[in-house]
Amino acid sequence: MFKRFISYYRPHKALFILDMTASLLIAVIGLGYPIITRHMLSTWVPEHDVKMIIIASFSLLGIYMARALLRYFTQYYGHVMGVRIQFTMREELFTKLQRLPFSYYDEHETGTILSTMTNDLFEISELAHHGPENILIASFTILGSLIYLILINWILGLTLILMIPILIFVTYYFKKKFHVNGRKSREATAVLNARTANSIEGIRVTKAFTNQKLEEEKFAETNRDFLRVRTDLFISMGTYFSISQFIADFFNVLVILFGGLLLYYYGVSQSQLADYSAFVVSISLFITPVNQLTNFMEQYESAASGFERFINVIDEVEETINDGHEILKTISGEIEFSHVTFCYQKNRKILDDVSFKIKKGQTLALVGPSGGGKTTICHLIPRFYFLNEMCSGAIYIDGRNINDFTLESLRKNIGIVQQDVYLFAGTIKENIRYGKPDATDEEIYEAAKKADIYYYVEALPEKWDTNIGERGSKLSGGQKQRIAIARIFLKNPPLLILDEATSALDNATEMIIQRALNKLSEGRTCLIVAHRLSTIKNADVIAVIDKGQISEMGPHEELIKNPKGVYHFLHELQFRLDQNKKDVHSKVDK
Repeated sequence: MFKRFISYYRPHKALFILDMTASLLIAVIGLGYPIITRHMLSTWVPEHDVKMIIIASFSLLGIYMARALLRYFTQYYGHVMGVRIQFTMREELFTKLQRLPFSYYDEHETGTILSTMTNDLFEISELAHHGPENILIASFTILGSLIYLILINWILGLTLILMIPILIFVTYYFKKKFHVNGRKSREATAVLNARTANSIEGIRVTKAFTNQKLEEEKFAETNRDFLRVRTDLFISMGTYFSISQFIADFFNVLVILFGGLLLYYYGVSQSQLADYSAFVVSISLFITPVNQLTNFMEQYESAASGFERFINVIDEVEETINDGHEILKTISGEIEFSHVTFCYQKNRKILDDVSFKIKKGQTLALVGPSGGGKTTICHLIPRFYFLNEMCSGAIYIDGRNINDFTLESLRKNIGIVQQDVYLFAGTIKENIRYGKPDATDEEIYEAAKKADIYYYVEALPEKWDTNIGERGSKLSGGQKQRIAIARIFLKNPPLLILDEATSALDNATEMIIQRALNKLSEGRTCLIVAHRLSTIKNADVIAVIDKGQISEMGPHEELIKNPKGVYHFLHELQFRLDQNKKDVHSKVDK
């Protein structure tokens, strides 16, 4: 994993080298103060060399000014490098998310994905910038000051060296707890984000059912889990920091103790006093980077767990792993399922040996109980889900296996209108143009006319630039559906899939939408999943899907004649329901 992290520095190699050089110079300059202090106390002050005292002081000031400029460089360009790495990772992550199959999103919540996209990548970028700098400056300063301390007084220097293994042991011991608690903390953050996003997205449902209290309780539970995990992290962090700081403070005690004893027993000369003073100053120079490294541990653990989550997404199997090589250009529109068996999970069949054929320009309607496999059939044609090792059979378009086609060319030839229409935040024009990004305004207007939405839009104050809100929240269900249909008209695909496109609409709106869908279906091969049987009576073929199998198949007139058939039962049941509604309305009118 470390090699993969390092690979993100390669495009910024020159900037990284300059940043590290500046950091090294900062560390070198830091050693100047104790060296000048020692010379001043041992030589220039006893010899009354005022000139050298002034020169040395102003030289030190100049060096510090240079260090200030170097620090500005590392702060500015170091952060620039970090944010560029973050930019690269975010683009790579977003591109990866676009290429992942539907099954990935079935198992991962949006909030968790967003947490990786924002929080995790921010932590990683901070580590990318500060990590190498802190390690280089701290390591060089520790090593340089330690060598200098030994040169001043080898006895006191050796005492410090003997204490270093203790500090290393403490670091290693608590690093394990840091890693475990750091990972749990990131996971808890992701869960909290997911819970928040889920509640906000469903706020209208929450208010409709007056379940604000329930959502508050759910959030409070998640928030308590987050608090508990973060508390565990801070316990290990506090223990680690306090002990490592105590060891650093203990260094000062040793210096005072042994240094005082040495001066007491061997006398106090001007040179010895200068050495002792320089040693005391250098001790703080030695301890400061040690503290920096301990603080670095928290940042490292946060970024490491975030990078692990980032890599987990990047390593997910993409849709293109099953992508064919043939480009599907022009098709007549014949669709065939040949003995297709499909499982989302092992030992859980959704489709069981399904076979049917739709000729060019025909309409096949799929009906049956919920959960029977109708939508799954629709998802398999554009390969939203793949026939993998747990599946069998094949799907053909114009006699050619759909696995032979590239996903892009296959999906360009298929138009889908679903019950749950998704519109992007933006304008009406932008959402219709989504069907053909390079479409002209005239093409958009023509598609809108065919979808019976043109005159409604023209009557709006901002017309086509009207903002529809998140997921089209400012529009009615019928208006959203017509925009989705206009989008398909603009795309103009030869194959059309209508997955319960009108089932959530009232009767009046359904009639308008159905009229638009009839226009859309003309001259195309259509696969329709229908809830209301009255909308598919004129389909060329109707297939009843029950428990993953085709129990009946044929035109409406043929299926209705079988009194023992599922279709006959569904038709009679719906007829009675519709009749009851009419009777109720009749009584209300009277």
